[in-house]
Amino acid sequence: MTEMSGRDPKGYVGLLLHAHLPYVRHPEQDGILPERWLFEAITECYIPLLQVFERLTHDGVPFRLVFSLTPTLLAMWNDELLRRRYELYLDRMRELADREVSRTRHDHRLAPVARMYRDRLKWVSGVYADSYRRDLVGAFRRLAEAGTVELATSAATHAFLPLVGALHRSAIEAQVEFGLRLFRRLFARDPAGFWLPECGYRPGLDQVLTEKGLSWTCLEAHGVLFASPRPRYGVHAPVVTPAGVAVFGRDPESSKQVWSGKEGYPGDPWYREYYRDIGYDLDDYDYLRPFLAPDGSRTHTGFKYHRVTGPGDHKEVYEPDRAYERADVHAGHFMWARQKQVEWLAGLFDRRPFVLAPYDAELFGHWWFEGPTFLELFLRKQAYDQKDFRLVTPTDYLAEHPVNQPSQPIESSWGWKGYNEVWLQGRNDWIYRHLHKAAEVMEGLVAGFPAPGPLELRALNQAARELLLAQASDWPFMMQSGGMDAYARHRFTHHLGWFLALAGQLREGRIDGRWLGELERSDNLFGDLIDYRVFGYRAWPPAPQALVRAPAAGR
Repeated sequence: MTEMSGRDPKGYVGLLLHAHLPYVRHPEQDGILPERWLFEAITECYIPLLQVFERLTHDGVPFRLVFSLTPTLLAMWNDELLRRRYELYLDRMRELADREVSRTRHDHRLAPVARMYRDRLKWVSGVYADSYRRDLVGAFRRLAEAGTVELATSAATHAFLPLVGALHRSAIEAQVEFGLRLFRRLFARDPAGFWLPECGYRPGLDQVLTEKGLSWTCLEAHGVLFASPRPRYGVHAPVVTPAGVAVFGRDPESSKQVWSGKEGYPGDPWYREYYRDIGYDLDDYDYLRPFLAPDGSRTHTGFKYHRVTGPGDHKEVYEPDRAYERADVHAGHFMWARQKQVEWLAGLFDRRPFVLAPYDAELFGHWWFEGPTFLELFLRKQAYDQKDFRLVTPTDYLAEHPVNQPSQPIESSWGWKGYNEVWLQGRNDWIYRHLHKAAEVMEGLVAGFPAPGPLELRALNQAARELLLAQASDWPFMMQSGGMDAYARHRFTHHLGWFLALAGQLREGRIDGRWLGELERSDNLFGDLIDYRVFGYRAWPPAPQALVRAPAAGR
């Protein structure tokens, strides 16, 4: 627990930010659009959030939250090719910022916004190169060592585990194991928490988490609310699965206030409008061309001059000072709402309630430009302007309340309808029969090569990498949304095709060493942490006897 434990609160609030992007690394092509997603997120989200946490820590503001970092994101942060390309991206954006300051200098409405972007990019460049020495992993490690931020991990390539591992436990084992290996190497500690990608859960996953030494995870609200037996405290206290994993449910009320596009804070008329960008708005294509995608297609540049204003197409010019005022108001309202929520719940429970509020980290700064400001203001206000709740992590809660109700959560996910639908649509359901067959083939390779030679070992480990990359939940998500369908199909079919080609060469005893070397340089995820043997066959143990009754409180 932190120094805030001196309070005697009525309940707890747990903030969890989950940071994830798909693994995108194309040595053969610079500036590809999905690569820009990483650069935009570093610029608008990860560095601003790091700076928020560091300012709070420096000022001695007591706070505590969880930051979940996916292995693919960590791997991209540490990749030297992507680090160099990010610095080139910042140089291009700073050049565009200078041009924008010149272009808008006679417009008293746009000029201040252009100068703001120029100053922010200069600040981000300085922080990345000088303060962090291009090492974002190290920055998060220092926060974890300071005790203000608890770090959690996730599946290796953010695979949707209920479907990817439906027939083969080895797929789940490998996704969890390689995520843990990278976390331990980078942070020199074991995580207590594990973010299930897309909150995807089905009974049995908890067995793997327990065997790997993980203590807790979290699910969408209905995954816990409809558990068997029904949880006595709803989503405001964890339940313990038959395998012994503590499962926390997402609180709908706090989520709606931030997530909802219609009722949530980001829809406020004074906040910056995400979808109005000069990459689409400016008619002068030749002016924009050096800053667009390599194929010349229009895309977001990050230079957005309008505020939300209202639901229609008409948008007024963005005013940063007014947006800051609204962030201050909303931070105060969010604190007040949690106070009232905790106060009401405490009157119903015989223990302090826990309100879990998980969000995608990329919401703060990227989709919601003012998000980091809102978060910092809330964290400062909760530390000094109220005494009703204390910020804790699930790990902190379990240390104080080690005994919790046993119950079996139901198969569930977040997203549309909440029962795997997003990842099992007509546009993407075809991938799973291939993934299941690939897992079977991989298990056969493990059994067939117990003592491989040096070249065989390289091919086996690369086959494991390609299978992990093919399993990523990002590809079926993009296929379902339609926005990057062609790219998602390309990535899935190529990784699966390379896996099958490697498997065929291994079986036939004719490995193409030159081609293998090219694959190893291109798809180098996890480096020497990869061990193909993790994909060895293991049967699911018999399911635990169904739970039929919740114990009395405190037993």
